[in-house]
Amino acid sequence: MVCKKCEKKLGKVACPDKWKDGSRNTAVGKDRKVNENKLLSKAAKNRFSPYQNKCKVCNSRVHQEHATYCQNCAYKKGLCAMCGVQILDVTKYKQSSK
Repeated sequence: MVCKKCEKKLGKVACPDKWKDGSRNTAVGKDRKVNENKLLSKAAKNRFSPYQNKCKVCNSRVHQEHATYCQNCAYKKGLCAMCGVQILDVTKYKQSSK
């Protein structure tokens, strides 16, 4: 759950552009080596992992980029996952403890 103010901070869709002239993914085979093991390459060892944030409530890994609460805890408490603002009134909701 994300509030309207934080919707602007959400990232782009992970799928690439359509294949056409002038798109970002036209130079696919430029730097690629033949028979290269991608798991052992230098780029795989220095991989940037931006999602190292942990949830404030349950200390599990957060899957959104700027989030402070995981999706489960944000839904159970009615909070925005990014800024923590109360979105829903969940006092009358019957939710499980898990």
